[in-house]
Amino acid sequence: MKRLLIILAAGVPLAAAIALPTSAAAAAVAAPFTCSSLSVNAPAGTTVESVTAQRREAGTVTVPPVTPLPGAEIPGVPARCEVTVTLTHPGVGDHAKVRVWLPETGWTGRLQALGGSAFAAGDYGAGLAGAVKTGYAAATTDAGVSTYLDTTWALNSAGEVNTALLKNFADRSQHEMTVVAKQVIAKVYGKPASYSYWNGCSTGGRQGYMEAQRHPGDYDGILATAPAINWDEFEVATVWPQVVMNEEDTFPSPCEFNLFNQAAVKACDPLDGARDGLIGDPARCDFDPRRLIGRTVECEGEQETITAADAAVVRKIWDGPRTPSGRKLWAGVPIGAGFDLAGTKLDTDGTRVGAPFPVPAAWVATWLKRQPTYDLSTITYAEFAKLFEQSQAEYDKIIGTDDPDLSEFRRSGGKLLTWHGQADQLIPAQGTVDYRRRVERAMGGAHQVDDFYRLFLAPGVAHCAGDTSTGPKPTDALGALTAWVEQGKAPQTLSAAITDSSGETVTRKLCLYPSVSRYSGHGDPADAGSYYCAPVRH
Repeated sequence: MKRLLIILAAGVPLAAAIALPTSAAAAAVAAPFTCSSLSVNAPAGTTVESVTAQRREAGTVTVPPVTPLPGAEIPGVPARCEVTVTLTHPGVGDHAKVRVWLPETGWTGRLQALGGSAFAAGDYGAGLAGAVKTGYAAATTDAGVSTYLDTTWALNSAGEVNTALLKNFADRSQHEMTVVAKQVIAKVYGKPASYSYWNGCSTGGRQGYMEAQRHPGDYDGILATAPAINWDEFEVATVWPQVVMNEEDTFPSPCEFNLFNQAAVKACDPLDGARDGLIGDPARCDFDPRRLIGRTVECEGEQETITAADAAVVRKIWDGPRTPSGRKLWAGVPIGAGFDLAGTKLDTDGTRVGAPFPVPAAWVATWLKRQPTYDLSTITYAEFAKLFEQSQAEYDKIIGTDDPDLSEFRRSGGKLLTWHGQADQLIPAQGTVDYRRRVERAMGGAHQVDDFYRLFLAPGVAHCAGDTSTGPKPTDALGALTAWVEQGKAPQTLSAAITDSSGETVTRKLCLYPSVSRYSGHGDPADAGSYYCAPVRH
């Protein structure tokens, strides 16, 4: 559970700021500020149930604990107006809360909308506080659903999927929040926002792509990190490691999984020209786990020997889901990423059994089997393939988020910026790469797509830049996006940094896809200046 807390916590977006031109900033500050008696026009298809507005003094914001995350204290948050608008869709009985925080002074004229994580549609306060600290008016929504892991809303009293709430979570609540937030900003400040941005990772990244696809005029810029696009496919695909272990009746311990990972990184590390503990281009890594058969590793005081069965399990997990006939369904866990999806635990009798990651487990048990307590250990390879196809058939149009036609977003002048860690243990970056390639095929090739949509891959970086990352993490992706939108400076690289175990700061420039970083052969391997971006050679 501790790892889960870290992973989810990493999904909290970090705000960054770049000053607007002086004239725009001055105009924003000079506008009147009102934090009372607000009225909001209901977005199409909704009714406004309530509107509250409350002025908050500057100080520390206390973010309450939300299972499974602990609470947090965010100091130095400026005085602000906090507006909450509750919407409902007539006849549905839902209650979706939109929260908008507006700094009393120092507003830069920008809106920043914050996405969610796992099954939570929005932010619980940390992202809102961070955004207003950097001069944004900030907004988020709970979509009328629940928290990170609470999926009790998924089925109605008849045991059927609550399609209205799923639509809220998938798409429409984010758009309605945007409509409401822009109204609130105009009324509180007496003028509209000059620029609007989306910022989200994981579920929040998926929401950003959905905005670009279905509501292309909502945002000037979308920062969608480690996006959970292809939701209907990858949520099933990420159950695959559990299916493999159960079908092969082999459950490697965490120590054994770590040994496989360390060996793969050691073998493929030099491929980018520098021994820096990173696999610079995982697609070129062909490490065979069978090389470790017979190797021993100490685990909790006991010596364990890697078996052929252990190696076969790892090989299938890295390879990814296939049908019983061998047809590839989806990407596997990236080589070099953690094996969180292959979680195990000791049963009451001391035997090791699978421990599925809660998010994909809930998707399969609740939305596909309609049995929240369904035992995933009973899924065979054949049943897995059927579940994969069922998820595509039933949910692609609702939550798939993989439409490659972004022509309306391009025409609107919007910019879409994505970075994805290549050691993402929960959402394989290959799904994002596949989507980008599909967009290129649909929209005239890479050069044309780069005009409005840019992708950067981050070697060694875990899901949402979590603390298991070994590679440099982007330091100001939102700043790069605002410079692209407002100044026309399209990013060729993204600055990234990490502090290693010895306390040294390691820097890199993440390369614009499809280029990859290569060591120049001279200079400090910990310095970004020692690397260049090179075309991929596969």
